[in-house]
Amino acid sequence: MPAEALLPPRTELCAMPDDTERRLMNLELKVSEADDTLERLNDVIVRQQAQIDLLLREVAMLRAQTPADETPAFRSLRDELPPHY
Repeated sequence: MPAEALLPPRTELCAMPDDTERRLMNLELKVSEADDTLERLNDVIVRQQAQIDLLLREVAMLRAQTPADETPAFRSLRDELPPHY
């Protein structure tokens, strides 16, 4: 069997580099989009961590304002009637 019979027709050989280039460009686009998404998510995480840190400081300040030996008084909602009653 001749070697030419084992090879794909010449038109397929010429089309392969274009197809490979197209596939490579698609992959590069997807990687670029994934990189942008990752960067945006990282920015969100940094912002959320800053908010969490601020809230933790606020809770610590509120706890510091309440004496440790003082137990919170029980309040019934029935004792706090709205003004129209």
